[in-house]
Amino acid sequence: MKFDDIKKLHQKKYRAEFGHFLVEGEHLVLELQKAAAQNPQLQRATLYVTETHARWESPFRTHVISDRQMAQIADTKTPQGIVALVPIPDTPAEASDTGRAVYLHEIQDPGNLGTILRTLAWFGGFRCLLSPGSVDPYNPKVVRASMGAIFHAPLELEVPLASLSDRFTRIACLDMQGEPLHSPDFGACDCYLFGNEARGVPRDQLGALGAQPFTIPGSGAIESLNLAATVNMCTYELSRPRG
Repeated sequence: MKFDDIKKLHQKKYRAEFGHFLVEGEHLVLELQKAAAQNPQLQRATLYVTETHARWESPFRTHVISDRQMAQIADTKTPQGIVALVPIPDTPAEASDTGRAVYLHEIQDPGNLGTILRTLAWFGGFRCLLSPGSVDPYNPKVVRASMGAIFHAPLELEVPLASLSDRFTRIACLDMQGEPLHSPDFGACDCYLFGNEARGVPRDQLGALGAQPFTIPGSGAIESLNLAATVNMCTYELSRPRG
């Protein structure tokens, strides 16, 4: 890929056109290298470094560039001097009807998505399904917030909300009037549906899916929780040992 094209990858339309995204910083590159050992697609990544990282040990083809060039492709104000050009998977994680899924409906905040991916990778055993209209998971802000989890949490993109009833037997959603999260019924579901940060999920669509409502008990001092915090609590509840 031409260097001038790499600079365009901060925009979603060019990530889609060229089929690549950027990973910036030592920690994320290390996570990429770890994941590439098990994923042949990631082994096609290319590394761009400044002189300070010229001796970086990597399985990838590496190019040493100037500080000025690094500033052009980096997304941060003070680049660390190491950026990887990573191919977007040719085929997203295959659709699966086994295991648990977390479905995110029109999520918009890059920080929320990155944090959720980090949580799912931490606990393991979950796949992340994104609806049409959701933030691009290869957005630089999402990638940074994921702290490398983007390489470890199975992702399915552009999954229609209406398709969930064909794939999953029991769908859970969060609602102020639902059963407590510690209810045995919560752990018996196979898909966990979370809505847009501001709008949630339309009530009529929840009804059509037959989604079962659950709630996280609180003090009542405020009316809602941050989306990422909600997913964190739910996945912890599902992952914790039962006495």
